Amino acid sequence: MHSPKIDIDTDLVRRLVDSQFPQWRHLPVNPVAFGGWDNRTFHLGDEMTVRLPSAAPYSLQVEKEHRWLPKLAPLLPLPIPVPLTMGKPADGYPWHWSVYRWIDGETAKTARIADLSAFATTLADFLIALKRIDPAGGPWPGQHNFYRGGPLTVYDDEARRAIATLEGEIDTQAATAVWEAALAADWRGPPVWFHGDVASGNLLVEDGRLIAVIDFGTSGVGDPSCDLAIAWTFFEGESRQAFRDRIAVDDATWARGRGWTLWKALITVAGHDANQAEVERQRLVIDEVLADHQRCA
Repeated sequence: MHSPKIDIDTDLVRRLVDSQFPQWRHLPVNPVAFGGWDNRTFHLGDEMTVRLPSAAPYSLQVEKEHRWLPKLAPLLPLPIPVPLTMGKPADGYPWHWSVYRWIDGETAKTARIADLSAFATTLADFLIALKRIDPAGGPWPGQHNFYRGGPLTVYDDEARRAIATLEGEIDTQAATAVWEAALAADWRGPPVWFHGDVASGNLLVEDGRLIAVIDFGTSGVGDPSCDLAIAWTFFEGESRQAFRDRIAVDDATWARGRGWTLWKALITVAGHDANQAEVERQRLVIDEVLADHQRCA
């Protein structure tokens, strides 16, 4: 996503809050430890956060979250963010923005998790519960979530260009085989709810356990295979198998999940925007995806 971002700082958030929600003027505004990429997030006092889209494409997600997250939250086994109120464009900031209740917890890292396989099954249970919610009227894949939940063909040209760019750096023949297998594994099921960005940074832990799932900006209804990427980006070995056993998707859905994971890793490694640490991490993801495809062949 190459849309230009705007500068969002504490002073801007302070002005927006003071002018639109004067009842919170007395509360301090401070950036969170990791403010995110799609959105910038700030503490508002001890119990709330302010969340502002960082570029135009992400702004499409605000009203979606305000409409749907309050409906999804009571039906899920773990807490998710529920917006308290929506702010308006002002003070040079061009989009709607949100105030949320703060959810305690630390982002998921393997060192913080007591039992990774148990963590994997808890996450799978959450995703199963999400898929069981009535999708009627829910948001179909589109620009608001970068077509997650839609067909992988949307990213066919991009994936193949990345594979060609990485000739000599990765096993391009194996990567092409994984990608084509994913394209061939047509989704034939009914539309269901999906999160769209199940990544470690959107999973909160406390006392070694998964306690919340955050950031539903790329959520929607459609093909849930994009939610399987965590199997290769975070789990491995026994924990990956525990996740797959519990979520119980068919081979075609698992293949499409590999495709979503491979596409994202390929464009990160082939691009120029990510730092070197992230590039190296995504190289490992590519290796995991290719090896998993080989084992399942």
